[in-house]
Amino acid sequence: MLHELLLALSGHGGGLFKDCGEGLKVLEGLPFIHPSEVNVLNQLCRLGTYFRDFSLFIDKYGSALSFTNTGDDSDSVLLHGLYLKALCTGLDRVLQDYRQVLLSLESQVLADPHLGVTHVLYTLQEYKLLFPALASVIDQIVSHKAHGCYILDILHKASSSGFPVVKQNLTRILHVCHGVLFKQLGAWLLHGNMHGRDPYNEFFVQPSSGEVVLSGDTQNDDEDVLGIMGVTGRQLQRLMNLSCLETPSESSCQFCVKADLLPSYIPQRVANKILFIGESIQIFENDKQKVQSHKTDSILKDREWEFAKDLHELSKQPEFNCMAFEALIDQIRTCVSERLWTLVVKESGLVSHLRMVKDFYLLGRGELCVAFIGQAGHLLETHPTATTEHDINMAYQQAARSVHLEEESFIQRFHLTVDTATKPNKKSSQTDKLTIAPVETGWSRLSLSYSVQWPLHIFFTPAVLETYSHIFRFLLAVRRTQIHLQQCWSLQMQNKTSNVKQEEAAIWQLRTHLAFFIDNLQYYLQVDVIESQFGILLDKINSTQDFEVIKVLHEQFLTSLLSQSFVHMKSVSSCLYEIFALCTSFSQLLVSADVTLSTGQLSHIQTITTSFQRQSNLLFRILSSVNSHSSSPHLAQLLLRLDFNKYFTISGGQLGSVYNSLSSVASDQSISSGSSFRP
Repeated sequence: MLHELLLALSGHGGGLFKDCGEGLKVLEGLPFIHPSEVNVLNQLCRLGTYFRDFSLFIDKYGSALSFTNTGDDSDSVLLHGLYLKALCTGLDRVLQDYRQVLLSLESQVLADPHLGVTHVLYTLQEYKLLFPALASVIDQIVSHKAHGCYILDILHKASSSGFPVVKQNLTRILHVCHGVLFKQLGAWLLHGNMHGRDPYNEFFVQPSSGEVVLSGDTQNDDEDVLGIMGVTGRQLQRLMNLSCLETPSESSCQFCVKADLLPSYIPQRVANKILFIGESIQIFENDKQKVQSHKTDSILKDREWEFAKDLHELSKQPEFNCMAFEALIDQIRTCVSERLWTLVVKESGLVSHLRMVKDFYLLGRGELCVAFIGQAGHLLETHPTATTEHDINMAYQQAARSVHLEEESFIQRFHLTVDTATKPNKKSSQTDKLTIAPVETGWSRLSLSYSVQWPLHIFFTPAVLETYSHIFRFLLAVRRTQIHLQQCWSLQMQNKTSNVKQEEAAIWQLRTHLAFFIDNLQYYLQVDVIESQFGILLDKINSTQDFEVIKVLHEQFLTSLLSQSFVHMKSVSSCLYEIFALCTSFSQLLVSADVTLSTGQLSHIQTITTSFQRQSNLLFRILSSVNSHSSSPHLAQLLLRLDFNKYFTISGGQLGSVYNSLSSVASDQSISSGSSFRP
């Protein structure tokens, strides 16, 4: 019987022990087995059932890395990979101890035929605790269809047991699985690639889709604009605190950390450092070969062997040492960050490139912007065509020559692009205005591209340049509006007389109000926002030698520009773009007017006046409400520019009200035949 029992403990049935669907058990009704022994034998048979199930699991998933689904068992498709095979290897090592115990028991049975069943039970006592724990882990892996590093998380949680035998053996299995993790970490941290190390996408660092996500409750923002004249200050404050775009680094990453694959005992901050190291090495090494750089050393300063040795030493430790692991990751990150700082900031002159980007994207070279608007204005006032992009770049070069920039090499790095694709028509309403110009012209589709030299491409990523281009379009819209109003003033000065009619004075006073608003907005953007934030950025860059810190500072700089220039605050930007359109319409009407203004033209001016009053009043209410809560100091700064002498407040929070008398004057003078007007 003892020999049959040993056979059952090995997972095989026999004459006395059968599997009736619930695992191996003693046959019922055997006369030579005392009833008191049946319970003991069934306990031992339970161990044999566990061992058999473990062996079948190892045979199924430990011999190959992937399977093809040929039947109803869909697990064969989902359960695969290096970590699963490592789990089977570690499990087999644990079961090897069990096999050795069975061999020892067989020797004892052969030496002593009178050996009792209780001795066998005593010898295998620890496996009564271990095998159920192992079975629970396997059931959890199968039921959850665990894949990759998720298996590590399951094993780690199960190893936190109060039973020493369970903790010890699960730690042994986890150690084997960590061998795969450390090999993948070595490939990613030292070489920046996972080629051959992660064929089944099991590592917690995976390629990212790179989608840009808008945060904040922007969906209902337009509805808030519609009823903003009747909302409370708290609602206005909530409306103004809408977040802008997600940080460029998160949206531009080629890789990301998959939360469902990240083991819980590896903190998110450490995973982000691992992501940064691998991405930096990959971009640096790959693009260095493409541009045939004279730099021959690696980004790790030839310390790969040192870090590889440290990783190997960590992998040999029986238990995963979180503190030592994070310390090593910090060492590698510091090495990579300092090397990138030397290359990007010191050797490549990051500060000079930032100044150049500011001059062109943020209109720091105002004379070039004015010259370009004059050269390309007629090309971009209509819907762009296939030749528009070529024409505006010729105009851009001509503008550069007119302001004596043609000799500077960096002008060749910038190229204007125009999106000529036809966009689907959308139903628009007074409250459905995006952060683009209301009319689809070449100006609203204009972008500025920058040819970034190596290795600055890891700093000026495509997402960062797209953000700059977005701000560029907004600033260009402000500058164009300002130029249009200045042209009206120049025309007025050329034709002014001592005898000015009342309606003419009201029109020019309206132009003054429009120009006052645009001029103060322009000053606020260029001085209070751009120059201020750029100075803060340069001060912080000069105070650190950590590339990752510098990149974060630059992202904060862009975020500040987006928020303080209201590019993504729909409530404010919609007001501003509406005012820009009103100013443009006003300027075009006066410039194109004959000696007299017709009734339709005067009516159009009245419409412009009413709309300007409404939009300026809406903007004043928004700025005043947020300012009262001291939650947005940049909005308060803009309000200070517009209302420095309290004229805005005294006039009821609206500009352009001086023209209200025009309609009554026009009625009294019967202007149906036309009113005299000297532009």
